[in-house]
Amino acid sequence: MVLNPGEFCFGGADTRIHTLLGSCVSITLWHPRRQVGGMCHYMLPARRLPGPMHGLDGRYADHAIRMFLHHIGRQGTRPSEYVARMFGGGNQFPPAQRRGRAPDIARDNIAAGLALLDRHGFHLTETDLGGRGARRLTFDIATGEVALTSAARQAS
Repeated sequence: MVLNPGEFCFGGADTRIHTLLGSCVSITLWHPRRQVGGMCHYMLPARRLPGPMHGLDGRYADHAIRMFLHHIGRQGTRPSEYVARMFGGGNQFPPAQRRGRAPDIARDNIAAGLALLDRHGFHLTETDLGGRGARRLTFDIATGEVALTSAARQAS
């Protein structure tokens, strides 16, 4: 399955997920004993719009974590039982192209993901964050393996 920006997937051993990241961030979670897990591809740290929220929206880090927590609860498992990894948050433009006090979305996405994982008791085992450029990610829930091709790592 291809995970587009703002999407979320949680499945079993027959699930393989692919995504392409820029300033967005993906978190993968894998339960080694149960062979279940998932991936999110969030675009922004948090939903800041006023008014009531109708449902969860995978475009936001805080919502994506709540979606994970929902599925983890349905499995009868706890966050600490999962292998957590986080990827992305690459700057897509050189610093000279950023104007004034424009928000640094990549940096904010990374900070939000790290804080949320820590707050909810996930143990982060691998990261590939920041840098410049895109990352291609494939996550195989049967094995828990993540294949990463990172232009960001090469440009750092």
